[in-house]
Amino acid sequence: MDKKQLAEKVVDTMFGNDHYSQWLGIERVKIEPGYCILKLKVRKDMLNGFGIAHGGITYSLADSALAFASNSHGRKAVSIETSISHTEQVKEGDIITATAEETKLSNKIGIYHINVTNQNGDKVALFKGTVYRTSGEWFPA
Repeated sequence: MDKKQLAEKVVDTMFGNDHYSQWLGIERVKIEPGYCILKLKVRKDMLNGFGIAHGGITYSLADSALAFASNSHGRKAVSIETSISHTEQVKEGDIITATAEETKLSNKIGIYHINVTNQNGDKVALFKGTVYRTSGEWFPA
């Protein structure tokens, strides 16, 4: 199996067991080694008391993109530090897309930047995540 097929197999396995991402309604758009695009439609039950999307929604979408991108090489990785800046309001009916890009990969650490945009291409959140790469393989030989 080539690297892209491995990435897709890992994410298929992860997503199949990820009930929270499924509940969010996340759609997988593109999966490649170290790269991931996910999107979701903001529903009424995702809004906070201000009538805008709860910050946890954009965070969760970006966090899922981080998880899928960082595990896509076939080694199990877990987040050790994340941060997010919310730059625009997100409203009911918006379609938000998270694009995760690997910026640094070593034997033990991976660093990823995730841009979250709305259907108009406006950046609504900027997320950075650092992961610890374990020695565990998703599919040991």
